[in-house]
Amino acid sequence: MSHEDIEATKAPLVEHLIELRQRLMWSLIALGIGFVICFFFASEIFNILLKPYEWARGNVEGLELIYTAPQEYFFTQLKIALFGGAFLAFPVIAGQIYMFVAPGLYKNERGAFLPFLVATPILFLLGASLVYFLTMPLVMQFFLSMEQSGPGVAKIQLVAKVSEYLGLVMTLIFAFGLCFQLPVLLTLLGRAGIVSSDGLKTKRKYAIIITFAVAAFLTPPDPISQIGLALPTLLLYELSIISVRMVEKRRAEAEAEREADS
Repeated sequence: MSHEDIEATKAPLVEHLIELRQRLMWSLIALGIGFVICFFFASEIFNILLKPYEWARGNVEGLELIYTAPQEYFFTQLKIALFGGAFLAFPVIAGQIYMFVAPGLYKNERGAFLPFLVATPILFLLGASLVYFLTMPLVMQFFLSMEQSGPGVAKIQLVAKVSEYLGLVMTLIFAFGLCFQLPVLLTLLGRAGIVSSDGLKTKRKYAIIITFAVAAFLTPPDPISQIGLALPTLLLYELSIISVRMVEKRRAEAEAEREADS
């Protein structure tokens, strides 16, 4: 390669790096704005996240959380702000990713890529909703069932720390949210020709084992949250097989049309 060719390739590279910096800057600005907004309402957000605990306890008056270090609740609020800010900023971040990638894609590829950006937050929200309305109350009921009281026995009562409760909620939300991205991931791999519907069907038994192993790793050591994550993930795996089959069908139809035109 000549010196002129090397210099010619530098210009597009510099332009891409400048554009990448701009996209990252807008994403960080959106994240910062979301962080500030959520930090201002951190106490209200935490009270919303406490609802599953309240439903499990059944008596709001008897609900008590503590923090054992002066800075613990402050750092908990920072985590809430970062968590909520990332959620609020996701549409902007996804849009910046799309605008950076889109110029390098063909028109049909851009049309295929956009639905996945839309489906990602929707599926994450579905996973988070499952945690909030079903899994988390059941998990807290399981832990609360271990309390002990009565005459002749020591009183054992759950008094959760604010940081540990938030960590539990965030862990479950992230675990379910990420696992709910399975249809998006497998459909993209199907479009790339890396996986096939027949291959996914034949590997179903391995998927079941891996799913329960991942659920045991991502969730607390209680059977409710592990089963609660594994079963929806396996259902999403079956839906992914259908989605990949539809992709293969559309690809076959497109190839048949090209052969007919030629």
